[in-house]
Amino acid sequence: MYSPSNIKYFLYIFFFGSMFSAQTKVLVNKNATKETQNLYKNLWILLDKGIMFGHQDDLGYGVNWRMQEGRSDVLETAGDYPAVFGWDLIHFENEKNGPIDFFSFKEMKKMMEDVYNMGGINTLSWHTSNPKTGKDAWDNTKESIKVILPGAEKHSLYKSWLDKIAKYLSSIKGKDGKNAPILFRPYHELTGDWFWWGKGNCSSEDYKKLWIFTYEYLTNYKKVNNLIWIYNTSDFNTKDEFLEFYPGDAFVDMISFDKYVYNNPVQDNSFVEQSQKQFKIMDEIAKEHHKIPALAETGYEEIPYNQFWTKTLMEAIGPYKISYVLAWRNHGLNHENKMHYYVPYKGHPNEQDFKNFHDDEKTLFLKDIQKTNL
Repeated sequence: MYSPSNIKYFLYIFFFGSMFSAQTKVLVNKNATKETQNLYKNLWILLDKGIMFGHQDDLGYGVNWRMQEGRSDVLETAGDYPAVFGWDLIHFENEKNGPIDFFSFKEMKKMMEDVYNMGGINTLSWHTSNPKTGKDAWDNTKESIKVILPGAEKHSLYKSWLDKIAKYLSSIKGKDGKNAPILFRPYHELTGDWFWWGKGNCSSEDYKKLWIFTYEYLTNYKKVNNLIWIYNTSDFNTKDEFLEFYPGDAFVDMISFDKYVYNNPVQDNSFVEQSQKQFKIMDEIAKEHHKIPALAETGYEEIPYNQFWTKTLMEAIGPYKISYVLAWRNHGLNHENKMHYYVPYKGHPNEQDFKNFHDDEKTLFLKDIQKTNL
């Protein structure tokens, strides 16, 4: 039987519990633009509706085509554009031509603006050049982070890189004159050792210092207020391993990992088994830290298996709620003169399975999220 004091207590819990729940779904940058705040709120809503599909460099090129206005391998096979469009700032700090020289950063800016104008979502990674050696991101010289931390010999160089990026990100605007919100995923796949910022090449303390400085410099000093910050790993086996380099809840909006298929799923079920293990861990962390989870990169090169999308990928995700899954780019022929693509093109044997994946009520493409009033 409820007494007045009990009723008062439950009203107190309801009010402050609701307030706490609302607070946990607020961006870490309290000065984020209205558009960025709205996108973040809608990401939480969409999390309950399904899994958004994304594709890297979708509008820029595909198998056997380059820079054709409005063209997309996803559109030509699934009948709709992806909901999430991936891009990268590789070489930007050195003022080179563009991500893979198929389009310039000026052209990338226009495509990102096109995505915003049509109600899609942009996500951006940064294969940052090694500041210690001047080589690319894959030069995994140890302790390279140390040279750009505050007080170190190349800290000014790093700030000049961030100055360029801040100017660029703040220039991406839609027809409404507003800055396009961007899901920003720097220093990704950190549990691997193939990048200079990866595990084994730096300490977790130095990684955290780099992340926090980068966040504070872009947010507080350069006033870049259109970013949603994503923490990203590759493989991991425990919560502690996933969180070892985690900079803290005050500097992260979303959490994610990247995972690719390398062996035929008919003969080797390790992708599904390991993904399920990682999703379970990430799901627990997401709930405990009140962060949105995602599979930020995945794919099976050339997709030589006719049930990759509807069976392997969906089984890998299983019952877990994730914001989006992004397949890597459709490069066509790469520098080794071999095919390099992760989404079927028109006429590909995997095309029907991809259509079935699109038609699944659990997956969301561009038209689906346009309905969510983003």
